[in-house]
Amino acid sequence: MIRRTEEAVSKQVVETSDILNVHNGAINNMVDVRACNKPVERLWWRGVRSSKFRHVYGRPAKREGCYENIKITKNAHDSHFCAANPKFVAVVTEVAGGGTFLVLPIHCTGRLDFNASRVTGHRGPVLDVKWNPFNDNIIASCSDDCTIKLWYIPDGGLATHLSEWLIDLHGHKRRVGYIEWHPTAENILVSAGFDHLMIVWDVGCGEAVNVIDCHPDVIYSMSFNRDGSLIATTCKDKKLRVIEPRRGIVLSEGVCHAGTKACKVVFLGNTGRMLTTGFSRHSDRQYAVWNQSDISTPLCTETIDCSSGILFPYYDHDTHIVFLAGKGDGNIRYYEVVDQAPWLHYLNQFLSGSPQRGLGFMPKRGCDATQCEIFRFYKLHATKGMCEPISMIVPRKSDTFQEDLFPDTAAPTPAVSARDWINGRNCNPVLMSMNTGVAVRTHKPHSPPTLVAPLATLPTINNNIKKFAFLSHETVPDYRPRDNVQVLPLPLSEKSQKTSSNQTTKFQQIQQLFGQPAIIASDEYKRGERTEQLVDSPKTEFQLQRAYSQQCEELKLLKKQLANRERRIRELEEQVLTLQQQRKSQSAHK
Repeated sequence: MIRRTEEAVSKQVVETSDILNVHNGAINNMVDVRACNKPVERLWWRGVRSSKFRHVYGRPAKREGCYENIKITKNAHDSHFCAANPKFVAVVTEVAGGGTFLVLPIHCTGRLDFNASRVTGHRGPVLDVKWNPFNDNIIASCSDDCTIKLWYIPDGGLATHLSEWLIDLHGHKRRVGYIEWHPTAENILVSAGFDHLMIVWDVGCGEAVNVIDCHPDVIYSMSFNRDGSLIATTCKDKKLRVIEPRRGIVLSEGVCHAGTKACKVVFLGNTGRMLTTGFSRHSDRQYAVWNQSDISTPLCTETIDCSSGILFPYYDHDTHIVFLAGKGDGNIRYYEVVDQAPWLHYLNQFLSGSPQRGLGFMPKRGCDATQCEIFRFYKLHATKGMCEPISMIVPRKSDTFQEDLFPDTAAPTPAVSARDWINGRNCNPVLMSMNTGVAVRTHKPHSPPTLVAPLATLPTINNNIKKFAFLSHETVPDYRPRDNVQVLPLPLSEKSQKTSSNQTTKFQQIQQLFGQPAIIASDEYKRGERTEQLVDSPKTEFQLQRAYSQQCEELKLLKKQLANRERRIRELEEQVLTLQQQRKSQSAHK
């Protein structure tokens, strides 16, 4: 018994010593592993990346700072449906027939009047609106009626419904989905239609500069680079293209995203790179960074999430930040752009509980530098009729001007004229300092005295000459308050003076009493003449199309005028019959 116990104890001692030896060997091995020399490439530590935009946050406006009671459009088109500048906010609205959009002064917040004045010139739903970057009073709109129209908005806003446009551009055979202003050249506009065409317009003379026919399917988006020498497009054929807009030559193209939904593209300033958003083969949302000279393969591709809304990219060249906002989402993600891999660094996201139908943004010159506001969105709520400003702010304790956050930004002054750009000249944007304390706005009277005064004395010249001269006039930023600006009254022509002096005559009273429908029809006919050709006979295909559309409009107005006159004749005949019957009845009673 004692011998068995000693053997058990000795066996336990041996097992314990083996365990200790194994443990000591493991410790020695751990020490050897730590002491070994590893390659330098494998010794890396991620840590926290330093950036002055790490703590950027979104601050939505209070209830009194929002625009309420707006009937926002319910169109399923993939567009922003909102545009803003330091003077106005434009929102596409829902309407039973035709197309309208609302233009509000930037400071007129609160609940909107139900009968607020709108722009009502389109015959189909409005699909996109964009403000002129060099004139805060000019806005362009494209519609389902295959036209692009330019409108003048007075400084105080609209007093009545605006139905008279400055220029009506015809050239697309199907609805026009997207429009973009040139970033540096004055009066250059690019439109993309569902007829697979892109048309470069010179709105100063109302003519097409070039027609780009290189897309086999519907165009989803387009974006200019920093100096406007290149334009990038995405198409339904899942390809990304870089095009020279003056000649219409495709410089490079490649497959963008494998998904079937729409892709969007934006140029990352003058870095030579582009960012696209789209969907993978498995319907995951993703973004990709591309080199503009070689888009056969992306520089990087990252998956974001599995949502179904289309992502819209917004790029701020001054801070090198990309904002990604999805249609139907309630959040806005933002990334910082760098010049080496991985090319984008995630910063943060703005979260909200209400989904968005569209997002407009304010140009950098309209942001508040005193509050360190680097970007401002105008969010169109999908569930309620409200437009909500959202300010993206960098928290800083100092109240002084932050030069590192606000470098010189693009000024509202064109760097090159339309003619020089068409001839091949490229220029970077004219820069201005943000250290002014106020939002820089442009002031351009609707009727410059130097141009309109000599034309007003010639009644035979078409009114389109005045409009084209107004658009071709160079834009000069006006830093004065609005109250100190004096707009000279228009000189009265001889015909208007005669008409005003004969308002109280007997003939004028009879004409107003019995000829009102005819007068209305004649006014409509005059408004139909606003797109009359300046040349004697059409020479190009677009001039022929425009002349044909003008004749169709004139025929419609003439038919309407005849219908009004026939209706008036029938009303007068009925009145004559009733008077005769009354006279007969009176004579019978006598």
